[in-house]
Amino acid sequence: MTLRILRLYIQFTALDTGFQGREMLKSLWIKFLILLLGVSIIALSSALVLRELMIKDFREYLEGELEDRVYWVMADIERIYEKHSKWEKDTVAEDAVWALMLGLEIKIKDAEGNIVMDTEKAVSALSPLIKRRVMSVSNFTQSENQNAFHPYPLFLKGKEIGTLEVRFLRTGKEGIFIKRSNRFLLFSLFALGGLAIVLSIIFSRKLTNPIKRLVSAAKAVSEGNLKSRVKISDKDEIGKLSETFNLMAKNLEVQESLRKKLISNIAHELRTPISAMRGELEGMVDGLITTDKGQLQSLYEETGRLKNLLDGIDELSQAQASALSLRKQHIELKQFLKNIIERFSKLFLDKGIALEFQCGDVMINADPDKLSQIVINLLSNALKATDKNGSVQVAAGKKDNEISMEVSDTGRGIKKEDIPFVFERFFRALPGGLGLGLAIVKELVDAHDGRIEVRSEYGKGTVFTVYIPID
Repeated sequence: MTLRILRLYIQFTALDTGFQGREMLKSLWIKFLILLLGVSIIALSSALVLRELMIKDFREYLEGELEDRVYWVMADIERIYEKHSKWEKDTVAEDAVWALMLGLEIKIKDAEGNIVMDTEKAVSALSPLIKRRVMSVSNFTQSENQNAFHPYPLFLKGKEIGTLEVRFLRTGKEGIFIKRSNRFLLFSLFALGGLAIVLSIIFSRKLTNPIKRLVSAAKAVSEGNLKSRVKISDKDEIGKLSETFNLMAKNLEVQESLRKKLISNIAHELRTPISAMRGELEGMVDGLITTDKGQLQSLYEETGRLKNLLDGIDELSQAQASALSLRKQHIELKQFLKNIIERFSKLFLDKGIALEFQCGDVMINADPDKLSQIVINLLSNALKATDKNGSVQVAAGKKDNEISMEVSDTGRGIKKEDIPFVFERFFRALPGGLGLGLAIVKELVDAHDGRIEVRSEYGKGTVFTVYIPID
């Protein structure tokens, strides 16, 4: 039955999945089957060892009981001999019958080694009715070793009067116990084998179904369907994997959307200055526009816009490679930040924004150029986001095993739904710009094995905090 179930399932699986031969052996359910069969074999082996130990203990117990019975018979035979001062065959015959009922086949010999009485003689002397009753009550069978008689000397007042030879007889109960244990072991073998196959089918189906869905969704994503998602049915490791896949697909979808926006933005940003330059140059070529210093200055400014666009993209690519080219050194952070703020103070003053600074005496091990770019980008963002009469604060200090730098403003803030994407490339929470500044900051912070956090309330302001570990 077990083999039939296994054969039918192999055929069904082959039809269902299209795998055959060697590929079938690689499937998860075969691995589950091997695992469960291995566990079953170990369990059965343990049961077999336990069975042998139980039978051994059971036999030792029975032999111990029979040994006690031998001494009972010896004591009675010695008592009878003492009473009659000689061997009385009729009397000891009763002991031979009694011994048989106790599971003992005996031979009683005198001091010269002559047989006085044995079990066969004693039973044959009984009447047929008594013989049937004795045999029905005794219910013993001879042991496998027919010659296994053990001698026990008989004594009376320190003098040997003869020998009692005993052969232990096996009871029917012992045979029943062994047969039942063998039957139970055989049943367990088939039951556990069948159970292993059934469980391997159930668990492999339960495991492979979500994996198949995951593979199907991954294939769809690879073919360009970034909206493909996996249904999460459990909260186990596969469920977490599916959840991670969905998050990855969502991020890819966002990145693809940002990429398309980038292409559109770049095309727009390039089209405007190129169209203007082309128009002016055509006018100059046609003689419609005078080639003077003002026109050349206009062309120069348009080329500047193109350069800024290309520089932004170049900065991002350099930031991504920063982890491989960091030139760290110990920096006195207070003076370092103060120098940067002094460069920005006029810009903030002209816009009517208060710029405040607070920093303790701390040292940081970082690349000064990359660290400067981080602070400059955050200050530039704060300057753009903050209106007149607002304020921007820069604070730095040591916190646990990290150096923290915080740039906060009272500007427009960021919408709650936009916060998860502020560090994405080409994402623009504010109009204007390329959406690369914060992405560059994130790459540079990551290059220092640090992290950056953002807190914002729309309409009230934003706080960016950078954490750099202390080496």
